[in-house]
Amino acid sequence: MKKALHLSLVCALALGVVAGCGNTQESAAGSSTKPNEKLKFSMSMATSGNKHAEKSTDINKEKWVLKLEELTNTDIDFNMIPLKDFDQKMSLMFASNEIPDVVQNVGGATTKGMSGSVEAGVFMPLDDLLKQYAPTIMKQIPKEAWQETSYNGKIYGIPSWLSNPSRRALFIRTDLLEKTGLPAPKTVDEFMNVMRAMKKNGVEHPYQMRENFKYADTLLGSFDVLPSQFEIKDEQVVPKFFDVENMTKALQTFKAMFDEGLIPKDFASISSTDYGKNIESGKAGMWSGNAQNLGTYRSKLKSALPASKVDIVSSPKGPENTGGHLLYSSINTSYYINSKVSKDKAIQIIKFFEWMTTPEAETYFSFGIEGETYTKENGQIKFTVPTDPDALNEDTFRGMFWFIHDVVYNKSREELTQDGRDMISFMDKVVSAEGLGSVRFVPALDSFSKYPDLAPQADDVGPKLVIDHMVKMIYGKEPISDWPKVIEEYKNKGGNEILKEATARYKSGNGAIVSKNR
Repeated sequence: MKKALHLSLVCALALGVVAGCGNTQESAAGSSTKPNEKLKFSMSMATSGNKHAEKSTDINKEKWVLKLEELTNTDIDFNMIPLKDFDQKMSLMFASNEIPDVVQNVGGATTKGMSGSVEAGVFMPLDDLLKQYAPTIMKQIPKEAWQETSYNGKIYGIPSWLSNPSRRALFIRTDLLEKTGLPAPKTVDEFMNVMRAMKKNGVEHPYQMRENFKYADTLLGSFDVLPSQFEIKDEQVVPKFFDVENMTKALQTFKAMFDEGLIPKDFASISSTDYGKNIESGKAGMWSGNAQNLGTYRSKLKSALPASKVDIVSSPKGPENTGGHLLYSSINTSYYINSKVSKDKAIQIIKFFEWMTTPEAETYFSFGIEGETYTKENGQIKFTVPTDPDALNEDTFRGMFWFIHDVVYNKSREELTQDGRDMISFMDKVVSAEGLGSVRFVPALDSFSKYPDLAPQADDVGPKLVIDHMVKMIYGKEPISDWPKVIEEYKNKGGNEILKEATARYKSGNGAIVSKNR
C-alpha cells in the first residue's frame, strides 16, 4: 500500500512543513510546559471555491488568519489548495511525501482525495488523544460522522459534521403559487397540478431542472428511486433504480413534465450557472436546493422581482408515501494529523481543534472582531451581513477556518434575521422530517473504479449509463418500457461484480453505512 502511495504519481506538490515547538500555555491550543511559546504547525486546506481565498497573494498574512493565531496563541503555515484541483493536488502532495502536520480533506478518511494515505499509515490514530484532550468534540460529534473518519475501528480524522443529514429542500415561489389558487402540493398529482397552473399563468419553467438530474431528487424521491442510492432487498445490496415499477412511474412523470413544457426543453444540458440564473431571474416556479440558501434566494429574487416570495414546502409524496431528498453524509470536511508529529505537539493540535467548540470561537467565526465587524448593545450582538460581493467573500473566508463545528446552520448568526429564523424553522419542522437513506460505502467500492460508467457520479447523480438512458427515454428516443433492459445492461457490463462486492461489504460490516428513509 505504501509503495503504491509513493510510486503512483511522479509529480510533486511542494508544501512547507514547519517544524514545531509546542505552545505550552494552559490555553485552548496549548499544554503546560514552556509558557508563552506559540504552537507552530503546518496545514493544507481547500479554498472551498471562496474567491477571497483564491485571490489572496499570501493567506498567512490575511488579518483573519492573524487574528485566529492571536486568539489561539498559534503560528500556522497554511497552504491553500484550489477546490477545482483538490483531488489531483492532494494526490501530488502524498506522492511527494512532503506532507504537512495537519491535512484537511473534503470528505472522510478513505475518500479519493486521501489517496490511500490513512491505510498506508501516513496519519496517526487519534482515539486516545481525543478522549483525553477533546471531551467536547467527542461528545458533540455523532457516531455516524466518526464512522466516516475511521479505518479498521480507529479514528484518524476529526470531522466537521452534520447533526441533521437532511438539508436539501423543495423551494417554491409562494407569490406564483398564490396566483394559482392552489395549496402547496403534498402528492405527486398535486405537484403536477400546481406546475400546470403555473404554466397556464405564464411561468416559463414551473420546475427547474439541471443536467444529469442533479437536484432532481424532489421527484425521484417521491418514488424512492434515486439512481445514486442503494438499498437492501432480500439481504442483497441493489441500486434503487432496480425497482422497475417505481422507476417506470418516475420516468413517465418526467416525460409528462417534458411534453407539457413544465421543465426546460434543454434540461439535459443546463449547467450549474444557468440553473442559478433561471431561478434568480424569476423564470422558475419550484426548484430543489440546500435549505440554508433560503435567504440568498429571497435576496436575489427580490432584487429582480420586488414582489416575489420564496418559501420551503414539504416534498411531494409518491405512491408508497415516500418523499424528500437524499440524506447527506454526516460529515463535511475532516482533519488528520501526520504520524511524524510528536505526541506533545499532537496534543496541542487536538486542543486547538477543541477550542473550535467554544463560545469564543463561535463568536469570532460568525461575526468577526468586536468594534470592527459587529457591536454589542446590552450584551446582544449587533451584526449586519455584508451585501458587497467582496465583503461577503471575505466574511465567508473567515468562516472557512472554523474547522470543527456542526455545519447544518449557524444558529447564532441566522437568528439575527427574519430570513435566518425562517430557514431554521423550515429546517427543523419540514426538512428534518424527510429524507431518503441509502447504503453508503466508506471507502468506495473497488469495483466503482473498475467500472466508472456504472458508479454514481455524485451523492445525487446516478451512474452515467443509467442517466444516459433516462435522458433518452424522457426525450422519447427510447421507450420507458425498456427499463428492465437497462438493468440487464448494467448487470452485464460489470454491475453484477459491483453488487457482489457491495453485498459482501454489507454482510461483513466492512465500511457499509446504512441510513434509513425518514
